[in-house]
Amino acid sequence: MPKSDCIETEGVVTEVLRNAKFKVRLTNGHIIDAYISGKLRMNYIKILEGDHVKLEMSPYDLTKGRITWRGKQN
Repeated sequence: MPKSDCIETEGVVTEVLRNAKFKVRLTNGHIIDAYISGKLRMNYIKILEGDHVKLEMSPYDLTKGRITWRGKQN
């Protein structure tokens, strides 16, 4: 799937799960499962509960996403 087909959105990490998976609340209120992208994993970027993140989601499955950017906690 080309990168242009991805849906980009933002959210807040609500729960940290095992194996670098997270529950993320989107700006529209939905909660999805998300995992870390390869660049964040390679550079050992830690994502904590309360972090603002940017996500990429497939238009075919809107319940899962990939975290591509981590912002600061508020």
